[in-house]
Amino acid sequence: MQTMQELYKYEILTKEQTDVIQKAAECLARSFIGMDVSGKWVQEPMVGQLNINYEDFYAFTKDYLDSTIEQGYCAVAQDINNHVVGVLAGDTNAPEIIGEDIFEGSFYDMNVILRVLEDVDKRFMEDYKKRNGKEIKDGELLHLFMLGIIAEHDRHEIIQQLGNTLITKASSQGVKAVLGEATNPKSIRVMEKYHNMKKYKDLEGNYIVHKYQDNSKLNGIPENLADGTYILIKEL
Repeated sequence: MQTMQELYKYEILTKEQTDVIQKAAECLARSFIGMDVSGKWVQEPMVGQLNINYEDFYAFTKDYLDSTIEQGYCAVAQDINNHVVGVLAGDTNAPEIIGEDIFEGSFYDMNVILRVLEDVDKRFMEDYKKRNGKEIKDGELLHLFMLGIIAEHDRHEIIQQLGNTLITKASSQGVKAVLGEATNPKSIRVMEKYHNMKKYKDLEGNYIVHKYQDNSKLNGIPENLADGTYILIKEL
């Protein structure tokens, strides 16, 4: 029997690999917009609730990869046919709070997701400053931004290998912690189980979470599917 390592090839992308970057963006967009995996429908809950189409989301993903790829934190899994079947993309930029709508036209609803992420990021940054007496700087944290798996099999193993690849690299480069915004319980479970990440608690002992029930655009998401977006962290 072949081992995981033989079935899939893992690598961190460089900006020269334009065709693989494109495939990585496609993989992420497909997994977020929604796809059938072994008879089960898989998609990101906010994307599922909002009016977001594949083309717009692909363009957003591709822009993100193009702008962060040189930092060296986009890992992909390719199968034996060189199809990209898994992507974990991150960056070491300090979180940025824009605070206004930046998407328009058919992609307007992406602003709702942006606001949710900015809400939890802002509260995390404020708590970080209280704890450490200073603002977060670029290069301090590895921000795991997007995870997409379109493989039918071995999905958890792929997630584990992709995460290990990036976290090991971040650790070797002196990054202090790994941070992510988990938008559904499945992401939380995977990050807790495979990467020892934990839901972040602020100084008052409360989770930093944006509850979907309190958001007029997202309160249609069933609570048993996902209750909110949480900050997860792992110190390195």
